Amino acid sequence: MGRDVLITTGMALAMLLSAAALAAEPQPEPPAKQAAALAQEFVSLLRPRLKQAMAEGGPAGAIAVCADVAPAIADSLSARSGWHVKRVSLKSRNASRAVPDDWERAVLLEFDRRQVAGEDAADISFGEVVASQYRYMQAQGVEPLCLLCHGKGLADDVEQTLRQYYPDDWATGYSLGQVRGAISVSRPL
Repeated sequence: MGRDVLITTGMALAMLLSAAALAAEPQPEPPAKQAAALAQEFVSLLRPRLKQAMAEGGPAGAIAVCADVAPAIADSLSARSGWHVKRVSLKSRNASRAVPDDWERAVLLEFDRRQVAGEDAADISFGEVVASQYRYMQAQGVEPLCLLCHGKGLADDVEQTLRQYYPDDWATGYSLGQVRGAISVSRPL
């Protein structure tokens, strides 16, 4: 009987130690949280660069940052994280990188509907599993600074710079608070 108790006690202790070891291991964050963090990181890396460029070179300087720095930030985040990070819009400025696929287009249309219904664009996001991928989008709303390059009645030098960087630009005519586009983040599960 003593041996059976010893074996049972040993097995129970081993199970407790295994459970404790598993609990102590850091668990990966859920995909939704990872995707939201990456979208936020993209914005937090781009926004100060845009503000600095605007302060130093006006809207034309900011356009150069959007054209060169924003794609580099997305590529860097993608390479570092294993997720695919990009910007998309229904009215794309960069036809080679910002055109949404069918899923992104449907989500952007829903973002527009939600914004028109009164939801603040900064608070609009959506994520789901699609064909063995986790897909997430965070809306990017039009802020006052954005109107200098994305608004109505742009200055001549801004229009000229836009034509130089984005010959197929559709991303103007926005009003404050509208959904300008979104950060799109995806990864196979």
